[in-house]
Amino acid sequence: MIPSAQLARFSSALPFWCSLLLIPLVWITAGLGGWWVLLVPITTWYLFAALDAVTGLNLQNADLDTAEADLRWYRLVTMIWPWLQFATIFGMIWYATRADHLSTGALIGLFFGVGVLTGTVGINYSHELMHQKPKYERWLGDFLLAMVLYSHFRSEHLLVHHRYVGTPRDPVTARYNEGFHRFFPRVLIGCLKSAFRAEKEMLARKNLPWTDLSNPFFRYWAMQGAMLVLAGIIGGWLGVLLFIWQAYIAIWQLELVNYVEHYGLTRKHLGEGKYEHVRPHHSWNAAHKASNWLLINLQRHSDHHYKPDRRFPLLQNYSDAEAPQLPFGYPIMTVAAMIPPVWKQVMNPRVCRWREMYYPEITNWQPYNKAKNPMPR
Repeated sequence: MIPSAQLARFSSALPFWCSLLLIPLVWITAGLGGWWVLLVPITTWYLFAALDAVTGLNLQNADLDTAEADLRWYRLVTMIWPWLQFATIFGMIWYATRADHLSTGALIGLFFGVGVLTGTVGINYSHELMHQKPKYERWLGDFLLAMVLYSHFRSEHLLVHHRYVGTPRDPVTARYNEGFHRFFPRVLIGCLKSAFRAEKEMLARKNLPWTDLSNPFFRYWAMQGAMLVLAGIIGGWLGVLLFIWQAYIAIWQLELVNYVEHYGLTRKHLGEGKYEHVRPHHSWNAAHKASNWLLINLQRHSDHHYKPDRRFPLLQNYSDAEAPQLPFGYPIMTVAAMIPPVWKQVMNPRVCRWREMYYPEITNWQPYNKAKNPMPR
């Protein structure tokens, strides 16, 4: 018989396991074919948006003194997912490249759904894992990123984003009035360059060239190459193309979230290339319950920047007096981000109110509005 305390901990963690339901959904839609293949993106975007409306907000905070052992049911879902995702991607490549009932359009739609899965859930779980201290968890994070050909995200996120968020040195911070369709190509190039530069600079401080084998980019390239080779072995050139397509969709999903998280929020420039410390009001937050189940509390983003290695069930909520709040959860906000006029109509007034609230002394925001580096590096 399961002890009552352990059963209570499992019950509290169970809503965060909802992402596992998306895997059988992918397989069901693959079997049905046709327009059914769009059911996965519809579920992650629209069903969870509807669930947010029904379940409301979660403003409660977990006890920060919770023992690590009491978090095992939360940790377990992030450690199971990489293996399930691996089996799903390559099992789907094997199935789809041999299925007669899947048209070209259905294949594109099916692996669009797989990409939504690997981006919405997979990259988010890799983000949780890369911040943890156990090597096995960090390796699992690398394993997930290799499946979407975005391994350098680990270097960029840990060495660049957390250090320079809200400044021009962070490619991921979306500038005020910068539409997503301009942000996306900029961030794809900027993240790769900044991640490689950060690793190169770390090696230089040890008097080592970037070609030293300790450069994680060699590991990134090897793991990504192995994924592409495996896709080719299983599904031929079509398998490789489908793998690349789902990886692209996953990256697009990630960068949509990155765009939302810090849009228009900047740290005050103190002069001589220096900025104020990161504070809770430098991230947009959302307390919507259902989407935080799916995204393992990613929307409690201010606390993540305050304590990057804090495990997701312990991330704290901030009130609207402490940090800016999004009007809806990420499922709705990422869809809005794809329509720049709608996004700007919703978010620009909020950014202006944020500026008045936290920086009333700044009267000239023009330098902070530019998409390129307007201030000293």
